[in-house]
Amino acid sequence: MYLVKNEPKKLDIWDEEFIKRHDVAGPRYTSYPTALQFHEEFSRQNYLDAVERSNNRKRPLSIYVHLPFCESLCYYCACNKVITKDQDKMRRYLDNLIKEIEYVAKPFAENRPVYQMHWGGGTPTYFDGPELTELWYQISRHFHLVGPDRGEFSIEIDPRTIDTDKLGLLKGLGFNRLSFGIQDFDEKVQKAINRIQPLSMIEDLVKEARDYQYESLNFDLIYGLPHQTVKSVNRTIEKVIDLSPDRISLFNYAHLPQRFKSQGQMNEEALPLAGEKLQIMCAASSRLVEAGYVYVGMDHFAKPSDELSIALKNEQLHRNFQGYTTFKEADLIAVGVSSISQIDNVYCQNSKSIRDYEQALIDGESPIVAGVELTPDDDIRRDVIMSIICHNKLNKAEIESAHGIDFDSYFATEEKRLVEYAEQGLLKITSFGYQITPKGRLAVRKVCMVFDSYLSEHAKSGNRYSRII
Repeated sequence: MYLVKNEPKKLDIWDEEFIKRHDVAGPRYTSYPTALQFHEEFSRQNYLDAVERSNNRKRPLSIYVHLPFCESLCYYCACNKVITKDQDKMRRYLDNLIKEIEYVAKPFAENRPVYQMHWGGGTPTYFDGPELTELWYQISRHFHLVGPDRGEFSIEIDPRTIDTDKLGLLKGLGFNRLSFGIQDFDEKVQKAINRIQPLSMIEDLVKEARDYQYESLNFDLIYGLPHQTVKSVNRTIEKVIDLSPDRISLFNYAHLPQRFKSQGQMNEEALPLAGEKLQIMCAASSRLVEAGYVYVGMDHFAKPSDELSIALKNEQLHRNFQGYTTFKEADLIAVGVSSISQIDNVYCQNSKSIRDYEQALIDGESPIVAGVELTPDDDIRRDVIMSIICHNKLNKAEIESAHGIDFDSYFATEEKRLVEYAEQGLLKITSFGYQITPKGRLAVRKVCMVFDSYLSEHAKSGNRYSRII
């Protein structure tokens, strides 16, 4: 938790009873409207019109690159991935990805600076050095990447697919941030999820990354996996603290074997029960805060000196499909199968099928298959939700000024619910509007849901969400 004036250093926000009372299912709000509102009637012209508006506003750019291939299957994984040892298949995908990069770049004005780029997957480092070099070169040919001293260029790392030479190659290309998929250091848990990576392997890679002077290291952890206990996860957290990454993501494992078949390969009886899972989350989060990490929000923690912590303090935090970010005004160009772009007031998604994705590019067509153009009401509600989830407050005057509305009239129904939430301790009513309480930050998505005009529609159609805490 970011410590504000007069806030005690010993925080008691990880209150199990409070969490149980407010832990409902709901969207993660990496966008609003959420991806459930994307529709196939979205056209190429909708996209091009958004790019033109974006060019006129001269916004900076962010790029996301999806590389879906993995060498082996992690049973818990719910990502869009392909398990393969077929190098020809990977080469074919890379060729089509390069086609998409060239195709996507054409309507964007030249020399618009790219201040942020992230390569995710799958396992980006499953590709070999020459292929990674080729991909970086092709992106830099078609987009204006600022220097690594001015931008954030990150890549997801599977520790089992990288060595010292590849770490050096990535740094030489321009990457300055690494995200390590850790999940858990316990050997029994690693066997259960089919991801064996000894602590010594991580220690060596972290040392080498620091020798190469990477600016930031992130660790991804998961709680709720088979055989995890409060005691075992505490041991992992202590080892993480010793390794001292700059950022930590502590994700909640959602067991949905009916949607993700690989999850069915884990012993369901070995999963911690709901009560223990909650205790694990509370204990791990409290220990990270005690160790000096700032609770940025939801499942993100960072050192006080990290850009995310500073952005939180200065109310400059933003949220997109990769989670929290510091680049609020950047339009996001996403390439690769299933990737989602955010351009001006438009969200659009590529095909989730590699076959369909590649065929579209072979035919010289866009791989975009769905999207949504925000209505004026969507735009207002997006600003409200992002203010709540990123800044932990809602300033009525700022929303009124930005959108030319009378807040109390426009959101009369929603404000009745907010009064109820104030009585429950989720937020406080202030002179400027509403302030999320320290405990309320854990259930901030519940407050955001008040302003989501599509929730009832989704409930009727049977769409399922993860728990918000």
